[in-house]
Amino acid sequence: MKEKKSNNDLSPNDINNRIQILEEKFEHQERTIDSLSDVIIGQQAQLDMLEDQIRHLEALLAAIENDPGGGKEPPPPHY
Repeated sequence: MKEKKSNNDLSPNDINNRIQILEEKFEHQERTIDSLSDVIIGQQAQLDMLEDQIRHLEALLAAIENDPGGGKEPPPPHY
């Protein structure tokens, strides 16, 4: 098993390697956050569109319910 060095026992090369690893992890996390942010923006746009469609359908349904004849002409009278 690898023995962990204390911060005082690290060489400048070890410190530079650790900094480089941390920077790489940070860059990866930053890209992931940006990607997730793009996904959220896309989902919000989709939600907005779906909410607009629901409002439109609710208005159509209300119009149909208020006009039971459905806007059709009455049937012709029988002779």
